[in-house]
Amino acid sequence: QAQLVESGGGLVQAGESLRLSCAASGITDTIYTMGWYRQAPGKQRELVASITSSGRTNYADSVKGRFTISRDNAKNTVSLQMNSLKSEDTAVYLCNLRNSVRNIWGQGTQVTVSS
Repeated sequence: QAQLVESGGGLVQAGESLRLSCAASGITDTIYTMGWYRQAPGKQRELVASITSSGRTNYADSVKGRFTISRDNAKNTVSLQMNSLKSEDTAVYLCNLRNSVRNIWGQGTQVTVSS
């Protein structure tokens, strides 16, 4: 059964960095988009960044220049390097994998940025 497992969340101070990782298992598909979403209390889930199988990336305006998404197709992993973190980045971050036949979510990892 296909599943995603995230790691790397935690508590940091404003201005510091964190790196999130997500590993997909049970996947034999070769074409899919992987992405990171986040959801803060009382707010809607929003896209943070995504990356296609060919490496095309997309970022939310609020994280451009601070976050970098990357993936390893051979290992079915995606990472999110988050620099210059702000208190407004505090949220549960969820990994997502999707293509025409799948739309899979991880369980989420908490990122808390103290100001």
